[in-house]
Amino acid sequence: MRVDIYRRAEHDGIFSYLAVPEGKLIPEEVTNTDWQLEVRASEVADDADALPHYHIEQPHQQIAAKGYAITGLKDM
Repeated sequence: MRVDIYRRAEHDGIFSYLAVPEGKLIPEEVTNTDWQLEVRASEVADDADALPHYHIEQPHQQIAAKGYAITGLKDM
């Protein structure tokens, strides 16, 4: 699966990340924040349990459930 990765500043130079299937718009429930494109068309392996660089756990399950995957703030 290929995803577009967006980021937003949180605090103390820390960012949270949002992974959206390639070519899809950012979901409505997160458009009220300032997401900036980080990388376009990033390949996510079919068996990936996490995207560690982006602190995203279970990306495939999150995308299946919500249409996007997001950084877990407790994991940062």
